[in-house]
Amino acid sequence: MHSLASQLNQTIQRENPHVFHMLSHIGRLIYFPKEGILSQSAEAKAKAKKYNATIGIALEDGQPMHLKVIQDTLSAYNPKDLYEYAPPAGKPELRSAWRKKMIEEQPGLASKSFGNPIVTNALTHGLSVVADLFADQGDSVIVPDKNWENYELTFSVRRGAEMVYYPLYNEKMTFNAAGLKEAILAQQGKGKAIVVLNFPNNPTGYTPGAEEGKEIVEALLAGAEAGINIVVVTDDAYFGLFFEDSLKESLFANLSELHPRILPIKVDGATKEEYVWGFRVGFITYGGGSADLLGALEQKTLGIIRSTISSGPHPSQTFVLHALTSDEFAQQKAEKFEIMKRRANRVKAILDSGKYDDAWSYYPFNSGYFMCLKLKTVDADTLRSHLLEKYGVGTIALGDTDLRIAFSCIEESDIDELFSLIYSGVKDLEQAK
Repeated sequence: MHSLASQLNQTIQRENPHVFHMLSHIGRLIYFPKEGILSQSAEAKAKAKKYNATIGIALEDGQPMHLKVIQDTLSAYNPKDLYEYAPPAGKPELRSAWRKKMIEEQPGLASKSFGNPIVTNALTHGLSVVADLFADQGDSVIVPDKNWENYELTFSVRRGAEMVYYPLYNEKMTFNAAGLKEAILAQQGKGKAIVVLNFPNNPTGYTPGAEEGKEIVEALLAGAEAGINIVVVTDDAYFGLFFEDSLKESLFANLSELHPRILPIKVDGATKEEYVWGFRVGFITYGGGSADLLGALEQKTLGIIRSTISSGPHPSQTFVLHALTSDEFAQQKAEKFEIMKRRANRVKAILDSGKYDDAWSYYPFNSGYFMCLKLKTVDADTLRSHLLEKYGVGTIALGDTDLRIAFSCIEESDIDELFSLIYSGVKDLEQAK
C-alpha cells in the first residue's frame, strides 16, 4: 500500500472508524498523488515566471493554443477558461458557486458540516465514484423496486455488489419507509449497507412529504443504532423540480451529523437542474464529520478521478459557472420550472378526469421529469412496441405493467393527444386478443 493511502486511512480511522470500514478494497488503496506531474506543474505555475515547460498543453502568444474555427463559436470566453485542463476536483470557482447554491436552496445545510463539492463528469460518474470507493463484492446496495436501471450496472455489474429491493410505495401509496427499514436491518449480518435515495424518483416522479422524510431518516438511524455502517447516497439528479407539497430539500442535510455510522453522500449536478444534459457537469459532496475526515475522503475521490478520467471537461464547467453567476440565472430557471410544472399538472388533470380509468391507473407523482402508468389489461412492452409502430409514440416499458412517460419532453399543448394515442394503443391490443 502506498504511504499516502496509508496516511489517508489512518486519518479516516482516527476521525471515524466506521467510515473506514465502509471503504471498499479499492477505497482503502486509492490516494491522490502529492508528487508527480500535477503537483510539480502546480508548483511551476506559481513560480516559473520565465518559462514553464511542465504540463502537456500547447501555448501560443501567452494563451492556450487553439483553432480559430473553434474559438470563433466561443468568442465570449477567454481561451484560458476553455482549453487548459481543469483541476481534477473541478474549477475552484465553480465548486464555490455550487456550494453557495446548495446552501441557498437547502437552508438546512447552513449549520451542518459538509465538504466542498467535487466536480464529476455528470451524475453517473459521481455514482461510479461512490461505487468504487465503497462497494465490494457481496456488499448490499438497497434501492426501491422502481429505480433507475443504471444502478445495477454501476454497483452490481461493475463492483459485484448485491442489489436489495423493497417496494417504493406502501399500501397507502406513500413512500414505504417500513420496507426500507426492513431491508436495512436485514444487513446486520454484513454490518454494512449502501442505501440509494433518489428523489424526485426516476421513473415515477415521486418525492416524499415531510412526514415520510422523517420516517426515512428514522429508518436509517435505526439501522445505524443496530450496528450497521450505512453509506447513504442521495441521488438528487432532479433536485428543485418539486411541483406540489413534498420535501423541498434533499435529505442530505438531515443525514449530515446524524450518526457516526451514517455517511451521507450527495450526488447532483447541472445536468437536469440547469437543463444542460450534454454538458456532463455533476458534483459529489460528503456530509458530516470533521474537516480532516472530509479532506481525506476528498483526496481518495480525487484519486479515483485521476485514475479514470483525470479531470472533467473545462469548457462546460466554465459555461455552468457563467450561468450560476449571472444576474438572469434565477429568473430564467424559474421560467423553465413553471413550464415543467404546467406540464406535470396537465398530465395529472388528464389522468384524474377518469377518462382512461379502464385502461390504467397511475403511481403517485409530484416532481421531476417522469410519471408511470400502471396498465390494467395489456402488457407494457407489447404496448410500447405497438405505439411505436402504429402511432410513432415512444414510451418506456418497465416490467409487465408499468409504462414510463417523460412529460418533460412533451409540449403542454400536445399532452392530451399523447395520452389519447396511448389509450388508442391499449384498445387496439385489447381488440386483438
